[in-house]
Amino acid sequence: MNSLTRSFLNKVLGAVKKSRKCEILHDVRVLSNLAGKRSISTLDISGIYPPIPTPFNTDESVAFDQLEKNIKIWNKIPLKGYVVEGSNGEYTFLTPNERVEVVKKASEWAAKDKLIIAGSGCESTRDTIEMTNRMADVGARAVLVVTPCYYKGRMTNQALIQHYTKVADNSSVPVILYSVPANTGIDLSPEVILHLASHPNIIGLKDSGGDISKLGTLVYKTQCEDFQVLAGSASFIFPAYSVGCVGGVCALANILGDELCQLVQLFKDGKFQEAKELQFRMIAPNVSITKMYGVAGLKRAMEWFGYYGGITRSPLLPVTDAEEKIIRDIFVQNKFL
Repeated sequence: MNSLTRSFLNKVLGAVKKSRKCEILHDVRVLSNLAGKRSISTLDISGIYPPIPTPFNTDESVAFDQLEKNIKIWNKIPLKGYVVEGSNGEYTFLTPNERVEVVKKASEWAAKDKLIIAGSGCESTRDTIEMTNRMADVGARAVLVVTPCYYKGRMTNQALIQHYTKVADNSSVPVILYSVPANTGIDLSPEVILHLASHPNIIGLKDSGGDISKLGTLVYKTQCEDFQVLAGSASFIFPAYSVGCVGGVCALANILGDELCQLVQLFKDGKFQEAKELQFRMIAPNVSITKMYGVAGLKRAMEWFGYYGGITRSPLLPVTDAEEKIIRDIFVQNKFL
């Protein structure tokens, strides 16, 4: 829908209730897309997802048997699904075939009610499209596409809009935008996100920046779109839900999946004080396995809760004994161990 058409509709429908206005705008957009023979993707991605780590053997080969073991444990938790080959999956250290094979195996072992979202982002648009469709062919129901960042100085709004539009146009499954400025150095701007939110095959955003005002603004300004916002960290899952986010992709969910699902349920039940208290307890443990010690810290902590963590792939180093003690003390102080 072009800007003139949208402007006209907004004027005509100015006196109509907002909820009804959104319904009509949606119907018009659907008809417009059908006329242009563009597919329309609808997929409910609300809920909590762990971005699952890729387990390795001592020789750094992928330990598929340990992946199966971990997934069987996660299947018993009321998680919405799994993000496979996200940042915690060390995807930048895997070959293209390894990335696809991990998604394939995770799809086979995930419970039928679990949604598989695959991280398909590559530096080039062509490679991202190819990876996206390969992952879709082996079981991914949607893809999470991180911002390309190697040439970050030239990743202008126009370049990013073109990249995501081409990926979404050529993807056989719905696309979720992924902004993780701590890793990429690029904070996907609200202008880019709002432009892309109207694309019929772009269904949402995972934002790890932690700017709650940005998240709230995006939720508010995409109310008339089929667009869902996911928080990218357990450290701000409560405030994210407060401003209208529908879920989260949280590293801490690999370890405290039950507790994160409990926090969400408390929020939905209106038990805000209990939800806040649980949120407060999660902040320091989450920081310890993300900002402080990253994937290596996460993998070590997983061992304490019955999961296989194992080693990281070089050049990532394991945590030292002193670092492990710091992480463990944080979990103990917050009554998770």
